[in-house]
Amino acid sequence: MFSQLFQKKRGTWKDDALAGLTTALALVPGSIAFAFVAGVPPISGLYAGFIVCLITAALGGRPGMISSAAGSLAVVMVALVAEGDRRGGPGAGFEFLLLAVLLMGVIQIIIGLLKLGRLIRLVPHPVMMGFVNGLAIVVFLSQLKMFRERNGAVVGDWLHGTPLAIMIGLVALTMAIVYLLPRFTKKIPSSLVAIGVVSLIAAFGMPTQTVGDLSSVRGSLPTPHLPAVPWTWETFRFVLPYAVILSLVGLIETLMTLQLIDELTETRGKGNREALALGAANLIAGAFKGMGGCALVGESLINIGSKCKCLAVALA
Repeated sequence: MFSQLFQKKRGTWKDDALAGLTTALALVPGSIAFAFVAGVPPISGLYAGFIVCLITAALGGRPGMISSAAGSLAVVMVALVAEGDRRGGPGAGFEFLLLAVLLMGVIQIIIGLLKLGRLIRLVPHPVMMGFVNGLAIVVFLSQLKMFRERNGAVVGDWLHGTPLAIMIGLVALTMAIVYLLPRFTKKIPSSLVAIGVVSLIAAFGMPTQTVGDLSSVRGSLPTPHLPAVPWTWETFRFVLPYAVILSLVGLIETLMTLQLIDELTETRGKGNREALALGAANLIAGAFKGMGGCALVGESLINIGSKCKCLAVALA
């Protein structure tokens, strides 16, 4: 199995290096953004991105697929975190979430052992498209608050004047590079160029919001952590429904992404093995303060579009 990590074809080192760099740069802001959506510390999203991506890359059944903190899970997690804070006070929601992520991993492992991953192939294509489009709308709406003024942790009125123009300009520039550059050259991934150009502009002191303005992302390597919640039946009754929903949503998105990549590459991945790997990844992520995750359609398409041909690229 691990020999797959180092299987190479002539001429692929450059493609794999660029694909790994592009995907890694795309994962970092995505993981932080989804942590904001879920209402948890940004470092938890980074932990999830590192752990989930690493384990699914090494043990999963679909080379080239990228897994990390996901928007589809974040929109479910935000309700759990909010209710947990109401039950146990500020910060308690995050601890309840960690327990839910642990249970999510266990459920996904059970589904993989029962070999239920093949059932995703019975889902009609229109349902898959509706799921992805609905997710895109939810994530889009959750990001609109980035266009509001901030006074500390308080979100205020909509941006206006120069700050709004700068924000719209950066978004438009990024989209233009991603969609127009491939028409001129495909030697360098357009997403990598977009990230580099916008980062360079921000580095010259352009007055725009950065992650550091919204929350601190300082931290160290993840360490083992047992969720600080009351280990009672009442706690499990509260957390278990969310864990079931998270496990199913995560598996559905993962297996749909797997099927999509199968179609694009004209190969066939192993759904049950991917379910087992994802369950193990979430189980470990929950034990190390990670918010959990699943396969990401966008990042996986970036990876495949960058002509990645080996599983090791996900380790970048």
